[in-house]
Amino acid sequence: MQANEALPSSMQLNLHNAGRSDGAASVPSALLAVPLFEDGFSENPLYLALDKALGGVLARVVKDEQFTGKSKKTLLLHTHGKIAAERVLLYGLGKAKDYKPADLRAVGAKAVKEATRLSLASTAATLPTLDAALAERSVQFLAEGLTHGAYRFDKYLTGEKKKPWTVKTAQLIVPVELADGAHAETTKRAMARGQTIAAAVQLARDLINEPAAYATPSQVALTAEKLAKDKGLTITVLGPAECKKLGMGMFLGVSQGADEEPRFVHLTYLPPKGKKGDAKTIALIGKGVTFDSGGLSLKPSDAMLDMKVDMSGAAAVIAAMGALADLGCTHEVHAFAALTENMLSGKSYKLGDVLKSMDGKTVEINNTDAEGRLTLGDAITYAKQTCKPDEMYDFATLTGACMVALGPHIAGVMSNDDALADRWLASSKRSGEEMWRLPLPDRLMEQLKSEIADLRNTGERWGGALTAGLFLKEFVGDTPWVHVDIAGPASTGKETDHVAAGGTGFAVATIVEHLSPRD
Repeated sequence: MQANEALPSSMQLNLHNAGRSDGAASVPSALLAVPLFEDGFSENPLYLALDKALGGVLARVVKDEQFTGKSKKTLLLHTHGKIAAERVLLYGLGKAKDYKPADLRAVGAKAVKEATRLSLASTAATLPTLDAALAERSVQFLAEGLTHGAYRFDKYLTGEKKKPWTVKTAQLIVPVELADGAHAETTKRAMARGQTIAAAVQLARDLINEPAAYATPSQVALTAEKLAKDKGLTITVLGPAECKKLGMGMFLGVSQGADEEPRFVHLTYLPPKGKKGDAKTIALIGKGVTFDSGGLSLKPSDAMLDMKVDMSGAAAVIAAMGALADLGCTHEVHAFAALTENMLSGKSYKLGDVLKSMDGKTVEINNTDAEGRLTLGDAITYAKQTCKPDEMYDFATLTGACMVALGPHIAGVMSNDDALADRWLASSKRSGEEMWRLPLPDRLMEQLKSEIADLRNTGERWGGALTAGLFLKEFVGDTPWVHVDIAGPASTGKETDHVAAGGTGFAVATIVEHLSPRD
């Protein structure tokens, strides 16, 4: 799978030392983005310096346009040659007490997108006035945003719809105390970290955005093989014959209605000097249904339109492995992706069928559109048997019920280990990806009882996200485990902040935040 033509590799991101806090006014860039807090922004040194250089015009326009620094409000001003930048973009960050470093993703993306809209060749963004403790993380997220602003999935557009790319350089402007001396290397690493994470997110987006006719199980497996070669990972790819020998009856049951063969991918990252200290063996498991028709429980047409995104979990774990390798993760990490289509044909698995899982449990099928949990169940068993993980995490666009509960932006988290769940949710908060823990009430297991098998694959209408989690828990055993239902945030129908329309690459940033070392 070739990289999308408009990836940020076409745009150079540089670190710029602004010298004094007001030095950004001298930065040569077609557009200068300046994030400002709502409280006291009119006394901000950079704002005052820009206003002075512009002869008081900035303050007058701010007053006329009633810009107050409220969250995500912007003001664009042409400088008419009075400072080095052709245009100044003020970006409101809201109250300083509410600030999170991840807020700067939106600032960086806006700087690039606005420059693109104006057909400019360069853009730059400053840090807000911050305590030193927040500066490094802020550099990382601003770098992520500048990189994400350059993302487009436009490889299938032609003619006038494929707009030319004009932005060639983007600068991240930091004050002298972050660019010189003892902090210089830390700042550079923070910027590089941001670019690395953004690149991994965008690989996941590309995998999700590709049409299902192209991003087949075999093709996604080839992408994983290329990633393994580029990043020094090892990889095993199993075909249907190998999966049958292993007894993956649930995974193969889902795949049997499709003409496209399934693939089971196992990527392995080993830390440079082996495990040490508190290093662990980690399993990352991603749902990889590259197209979900619902099988014989056929989805209506409208519900099928975006079902190429049903492999977003697999895309996330595959892409995250590249970033973990680049950042020198100290854990031994294994990623597993059970890649298949869920199609209907004369060979499709049927309602009432009983499938035998890899761990020996039998499952009665009462809904062929609840296929993801079947593929994940066998993937969980394979992960446990092959790498004996200390911790296990799975990611899946698993249930519409989770979207009903939490909406389109928040992932549902379930776990058999409170301490692990707390650490995971803390990582998601730092990464700026919204997640919320849901319970796994044992009493709902009653819904999964079968008269003819050990389990059935779905319960009743109520609590559908929870019974899906309970189904997976049956295969987890005592291994500390986190289940992340990303059905809502895995894709979006419209561009927002640093996220382009389409696949979002959700969970990649949290995986990397959770597992990779930080300065």
